[in-house]
Amino acid sequence: KSLVISLEDARGLFDRGEILFVDARPESQYDEGHIQGALSLPLQEADDYFMEAADRLSAAKAIVTYCDGENCELSHDLALFLKDMGLENVRVLVNGWTVWHEAGLPTEGGY
Repeated sequence: KSLVISLEDARGLFDRGEILFVDARPESQYDEGHIQGALSLPLQEADDYFMEAADRLSAAKAIVTYCDGENCELSHDLALFLKDMGLENVRVLVNGWTVWHEAGLPTEGGY
């Protein structure tokens, strides 16, 4: 089945506090701005950071990975990595940073 989640569904989970966003972009981009409460887990360093983040990831009701750009594959690849690590409820918000930010939804960091 598709891993993709709509912005509306992701926002509903966010509003109910039932989601952990995971930013697959490099840490420098995360620092420039990210979805409020998102965990930084750059795909290139996922192997190194996974154990640090494992407790937070396994406690989440739903995990939604995101990156930026219609053709960004980082979030899809990270979602597959997390599923391979045994996490179940993992979805992808396509073009996540841009659609979230443009919708005026809560963000953190510089911009």
